[in-house]
Amino acid sequence: MARIALDHIAHSYLPEPKGSADYALKRIHYEWEDGGAYALLGPSGCGKTTLLNIISGLLTPSEGQVHYDGRDVTGLPPEQRNIAQVFQFPVLYDTMTVFDNLAFPLRNRKIAEPDVKKRVLEVAEILELSEVLKKRAANLSADAKQKISLGRGLVRSDVAAILFDEPLTVIDPHLKWQLRRKLKEIHEQLRLTLIYVTHDQVEAMTFAEKVVVMYEGEILQIGTPEELFDHPQHTFVGYFIGSPGMNFLPCTVAEGGAQVAGGRIALDPATFSLAQNATGELQVGIRPMYLELHDTAVANGLQASVSLVEDQGNCKIVTVQLNGTTLRARLPEEKPAPGERVWLVFPPQHTKLFADGRLLQEQPS
Repeated sequence: MARIALDHIAHSYLPEPKGSADYALKRIHYEWEDGGAYALLGPSGCGKTTLLNIISGLLTPSEGQVHYDGRDVTGLPPEQRNIAQVFQFPVLYDTMTVFDNLAFPLRNRKIAEPDVKKRVLEVAEILELSEVLKKRAANLSADAKQKISLGRGLVRSDVAAILFDEPLTVIDPHLKWQLRRKLKEIHEQLRLTLIYVTHDQVEAMTFAEKVVVMYEGEILQIGTPEELFDHPQHTFVGYFIGSPGMNFLPCTVAEGGAQVAGGRIALDPATFSLAQNATGELQVGIRPMYLELHDTAVANGLQASVSLVEDQGNCKIVTVQLNGTTLRARLPEEKPAPGERVWLVFPPQHTKLFADGRLLQEQPS
């Protein structure tokens, strides 16, 4: 296992980058704790795989350094970093048996055969592959092949970290939760350093202890799933995390609240105080589950019209129009119908204020 530190990493695929727009990664400075489980989450093209390849050694960064346990490994290839990688498509020897596939990394390092057998059997038990050890890998299902690919990393006792690049993309949806559960069990049992790239927030939130949200080559926020959901530091995090994502309304601030087209939204005193010195474009944000809908006029309510009601089984997603802005509310049961008038209430304790995309909050002293 290893503590992995990224020291002001930046990377461009151009030989002579001229500005920030030419960089796939922009000044990333972060330390991955020994034994932690992390997910790199973001849309396609945000820099997730580029960052993973720099950590693994497949790419040398244009700027900055990579350290494993304090040792500079920036110029070292993957085989000298003691890491294992699991890719989107399993990398296996199809003509070999499952046993021989798992044993290959150990035999390649000239490990004694009795030790090889002992370790392979241990890993096969963890991954529930014991019953297929004598079968050829070519004859197995996609999820079993991905387990073998994972096992080839686990079988090495000296592995510093296991890096996953969207490993469940080709797996059938009903099997994904089984592999995610197995990854969680492996991490809890072995406490290996795991870094997992995905664009799927469900995968990230259920697998990782900490989620690293990336956008346009930057890390916008690092936190637990709860922190990302309840306290998004950026409007993109609020929008990207959650289904549906956070609602946003452009606003100004006056008279103790946020002034929006159509009325006033109350803010808690601390948020309003911070807003007095804020500069840039202001937006008020609220999660759909906290946005209240009333069928009659209420104090501090903003009148809107219902445009769509979606039944998701355990809840209803109600889409409303507020003076040309689309908002969504998540309700436990269906109340309004399309075309009806409703009054929206924004509870101050759940209402956030953002300036130029960044959350307004008290800075630590």
